[in-house]
Amino acid sequence: MSRARFGLVVATLFATVLTIQASAKITLETLLGEMTDLEALTRLPDPAFTIKQFSSYDRRSQHPDVLTDEDWFANKDRGHHLRIEVRNGATEWVLMDAEGPGAIVRFWSANPDDAGIIRIYLDGAAEPTIEMPLSDMLGGRVDPFVPPVAGMRAAGWNSYLPIPYAKHCKVTASRPRYFYHINYRTYTPGTEVETYSPEIMKRAAALYAKTSDTLKAPAALTIAPSKKQLAKEFNATIEAGASVSETIETGGALYALHVRVDAEDIEKALRGGLFEITFDGQDAPSVIAPLGDFFGTAPGPNRYISLPSGVNEDGSMYSHWVMPFQSSAVMKLTNTTDAAMTISGKYVVAEYEWSDASMHFHAKWRSEYPIPTRPFRDWRFIEAKGQGRFVGDMLHVTNPLKEWWGEGDEKIYIDGETFPSHFGTGSEDYFGYAWCSPELFTHAYHNQPRCDGPRNYGQVCVSRFHIIDSIPFTSSFKFDLEVWHSKECEVAMAATSYWYARPGATDDFPAIQPEQLTIVTPPPPPDVKIVQGALEGEALKVVECTGGTHSVQKADVWDWSMAGQLWWRHGKPGDTLTLAFPVEKAGRYEVRGVFTKAVDFGIVRLSVNDQAAAGDRDFYNDGVIVTPEDSLGVFDLTQGDNTLKAEIVGANAKAAPAHMFGLDYLMLKPAP
Repeated sequence: MSRARFGLVVATLFATVLTIQASAKITLETLLGEMTDLEALTRLPDPAFTIKQFSSYDRRSQHPDVLTDEDWFANKDRGHHLRIEVRNGATEWVLMDAEGPGAIVRFWSANPDDAGIIRIYLDGAAEPTIEMPLSDMLGGRVDPFVPPVAGMRAAGWNSYLPIPYAKHCKVTASRPRYFYHINYRTYTPGTEVETYSPEIMKRAAALYAKTSDTLKAPAALTIAPSKKQLAKEFNATIEAGASVSETIETGGALYALHVRVDAEDIEKALRGGLFEITFDGQDAPSVIAPLGDFFGTAPGPNRYISLPSGVNEDGSMYSHWVMPFQSSAVMKLTNTTDAAMTISGKYVVAEYEWSDASMHFHAKWRSEYPIPTRPFRDWRFIEAKGQGRFVGDMLHVTNPLKEWWGEGDEKIYIDGETFPSHFGTGSEDYFGYAWCSPELFTHAYHNQPRCDGPRNYGQVCVSRFHIIDSIPFTSSFKFDLEVWHSKECEVAMAATSYWYARPGATDDFPAIQPEQLTIVTPPPPPDVKIVQGALEGEALKVVECTGGTHSVQKADVWDWSMAGQLWWRHGKPGDTLTLAFPVEKAGRYEVRGVFTKAVDFGIVRLSVNDQAAAGDRDFYNDGVIVTPEDSLGVFDLTQGDNTLKAEIVGANAKAAPAHMFGLDYLMLKPAP
């Protein structure tokens, strides 16, 4: 990388449709704008607000100095609420009761069916403004609670639709035995807020659709074309122990950073490449983290697509965090490994009007190994002092066992609180999924791009980005996560925290030691069936999916090789799924497959390189079973990628009409 200078003309900044300006009035439209406006995070919120959380956490957790599972680490987090009320002769369990002005900005549950009907009463009204099954709301089944703003991922049900209110908000449910989080803002008294209503939702329909489109394709986020900007490409080879740096000498903001790393051991390179950014001549970097961890992935380039950052299919990484500075920014990458690495990519700097509300971007990393899982403990993500906004984190866990590592609750303390105003119900709940699910998923705001398996064994990577639910603080911020493993063992944890802060803010991150920049290797996975020579279904590339959704399903309950399968759901007759499978040497092969049968699996027609396999296959069974190896026929295969196509043609009369399909693995046998 080299040295770059360019002049910026301070000009009137033209807002795009989704960019929001400071306003004395909060409306549904301004909140929808904030859902995709990363530049807004760089400034102190105006109007000011605090953000807190109602949840079903175990109320026995009362004393931070009583470190037992009967008190501070109590874990019966289901079914707790504020109180019980009776309305029209029916019982309602109150989940939230908050004075306004404010807004709900996130609603999560693990089992919304058990909550029954959710009712949201605004501004003291006797009748609810919103009344529907919670599973419809959080499952994305009813307009305006539709994907990607609402939906279920890896057994976790989320809605990020903002619900503003001027005076008061009460949320109730018709049944009590469920888990929930409700994150909500409270604005400074006197702030004018327009209360949500179905009519206002209709008025905002066009903006809501545009916001949804951005969240569906967050990697495509662009800078407002009215901004003067400079894009610069770079390419450098960094020898072991060497560094490269780039200095930008002007005011402005870094709006985009794209990096690709090539190395013999990519996981080692992304952890061992130490990335730093120093703004405006500060004494210490505001950003200091392993390169991969900065981009929200560890270990290695795990594909995910989110609004502020992500990893593309080719392994290249991007950051959309807006990083303003008054006079200069210095980026530095140090290769702490024993082998050379090559980096390439580009960055984009554009004009930015610095003000007394502007903040520097921070991203810092801490890791620890070994961490004993007994006795229980709180593990620190971040403690910062000053004024700022917390905007997210990524957690990398190395788990030596199949059993669940993440029963621990998040505990967030704001501005000197002695009891956390965010007290969660489990680590996966904080990250927006549920029930220890090893299913991989990606979303604009939260992700699980890696979980090796079987079950929760091995390397795990999860992230959550607080955009509409960013957490402002005026004097201090502290985030702890309980280490609450279901078994006694030793785990490794590494967390990257992202936040903005006014100049002069401090934090508690210790200096990174060289020995920390290595990846802990867990012992061999226990009790895993491994079929030699198998082309694992969950590892095959999806070429095309014309309907439904596909994912990797991990579980050692069934007899899958490597405890996983490729899982195709929500398809319908006529939909196709096309997979690419590699062949080392061209020739004639018998193609064999192992599949899953269950009560909700369909009848599927298979073909290899568009040549039909013999007969349609009925994957219905009353109970989950894994088939023996089944011959699809003999085919002429080319070197490189060949294709397996599955077409849904129907379902057994006894089957639940879900038309699912599961591929454990393919096996290639040379044929005469």
